[in-house]
Amino acid sequence: MMQQGLVLSQGPYSNWTQAETRSLQYLLRARGARIAVDGIVGPQTEAAVVAFQRTHHLVVDGIVGPQTWGALYITLALGSRGDAVRAVQEQANFRNLKNGHTLVVDGIFGPLTRAWVIQFQQEVVYSDKSFPVDGVVGPLTWPPLVGGMYSY
Repeated sequence: MMQQGLVLSQGPYSNWTQAETRSLQYLLRARGARIAVDGIVGPQTEAAVVAFQRTHHLVVDGIVGPQTWGALYITLALGSRGDAVRAVQEQANFRNLKNGHTLVVDGIFGPLTRAWVIQFQQEVVYSDKSFPVDGVVGPLTWPPLVGGMYSY
């Protein structure tokens, strides 16, 4: 299940993995924020979340919960490029549980990234038989992807 919310504070998160934090930072960058992707929330990341919430007419509380996540999601498929793709690739590397790299974090949604997404979606199908296995990272795939579930 996806995290219910995150109260941003300066310094490393205690409840989120670096991969989840980095994915948040990549998605903020994909939406125009100019912040470092370092896995730590500092003043720039916190300001980027608040600015994003304000711009998208969300509750401006600095908490990255379901409403903010939903507004951050970008649908990605084969051929997509950019920081949102890097968020997916970051999650792939986090989930392999081998402390290594499954994918190069290059921001290119190529055949290897698509194959990994399909494998991830097949894992989700075990608990949700109606889950689409289509190789597309859209509004249904993002929540389990950034929610820390389905490591293999």
